[in-house]
Formats: sequence, C-alpha cells, structure tokens
Amino acid sequence: MGTIELKIDGMSCEHCVARVKKALAAVSGVSSAEVRLDAASATVTGDNVSFDDLVQAVDRAGYTASAA
Repeated sequence: MGTIELKIDGMSCEHCVARVKKALAAVSGVSSAEVRLDAASATVTGDNVSFDDLVQAVDRAGYTASAA
C-alpha cells in the first residue's frame, strides 16, 4: 500500500472537493482519497496506483493536479 500526495489547482468550494475525491476514488487501485480545500491538496492511498492516472482523472474532472 502506497501513498501519493497531489497539489490540486482550481478548487474553490466543497463541491469541487467532492468532485475531485470522486474522480480519484474511481482510479484503479485507489483504496482512499482525502482532498483538502484549504491546502489545495489530496492524499491518495492504494496499491499499484499510477501517478499519471491520478493526474488524468483530476484533469477529466476539470481541475489540475501536480506533484505536491
């Protein structure tokens, strides 16, 4: 089980947080995703989770992710 920290740009409300969390949770291998509006970040835990897959999922949700 590994953990990946992401910086998330473009979130402005709790609706944004929920949308990003749902997008991250849908990525194969993700067991949990915690998204924080105040820190503009996310912590993703899972097995064999691809950083690129996470970034793409956030992008498809309408936000921008990068390495924290």
